[in-house]
Amino acid sequence: MNLTRRDLVFATAATFLPFPAKTETRPSFPRLSVEGYIWQQYMAGKGKKLDDGLDEIFGMAHGAGFHNVELNTGFLTSDLRDRVLELIQSNGLSMPSVYVGGAMHDEKLADATIEHSIEIALFCKKVGCKAIVGDPSPKKEQIEKTDAELAVQAEMLDKLGKALAAEGFQFWVHNHDAEMANGAKEWWNTLNHTDPKYVWMCMDLDWVHQGDQDPLALLRAAGKRVACLHLRNSKQKLWLESLDDGDIDYRKVAAYLKSARLQPLLMVELAYRPQTAITRSLEEDLTLSRVYAEHIFKVKA
Repeated sequence: MNLTRRDLVFATAATFLPFPAKTETRPSFPRLSVEGYIWQQYMAGKGKKLDDGLDEIFGMAHGAGFHNVELNTGFLTSDLRDRVLELIQSNGLSMPSVYVGGAMHDEKLADATIEHSIEIALFCKKVGCKAIVGDPSPKKEQIEKTDAELAVQAEMLDKLGKALAAEGFQFWVHNHDAEMANGAKEWWNTLNHTDPKYVWMCMDLDWVHQGDQDPLALLRAAGKRVACLHLRNSKQKLWLESLDDGDIDYRKVAAYLKSARLQPLLMVELAYRPQTAITRSLEEDLTLSRVYAEHIFKVKA
């Protein structure tokens, strides 16, 4: 599907549907959101600091037809966070999930990550935050974690999941390509050795593909534990400027979700490589990405 400018007139309306699987906390989530990483790339490409473009960024999210955003802690530093939350609200947006990284394979480091994650979750509650997307940091130079470190990581993921559940949040574990090494050993360890009541999967299907694993196969394996999908596409592993047809067959992904009766939060997450051909404004690319996701997954932003 190659979307054109005429597709930009498609109307959107927020649709809230119940989260399908059983869990200790049962918040409901919207179906479509947009991840903030691309705006960090965008501002860096202009040679500006993030805080120089906050008004433009949140106006762009609204202008592209999104009602929900997912930000990471780069937007939530002590000097930015109050203004960011004000702009989320003034632009008619909400933030159902927030992205917090940190080491989890070392108990001392993990305790700091847990404390920080809970702090961010509670701060973001006023803008609709109901979930933390956790990203266990890789070791330096992406050296593979040992079995002992993976055992600690699974224990610490459970600990954070339980702590967040006690505050009314879900905990979703995100992946990059590092977790796909050695037959996706780290990813499988998280799936098989954490408590499904407290630890959910946020699958970044492009990073699964970039890591030479089959996105649909791992999606099927995760099944009802999938709380969120990060959506981006590539051609021959080169990221596209907007979400579109490419290496990952999102029609098959959508068909699986429908057949399995799964309704994860769908997260448009653009990112550009230096070789990515940029032919449109970022707002156009975000709008086209939203329209594509709405069409393929039969959802509304």
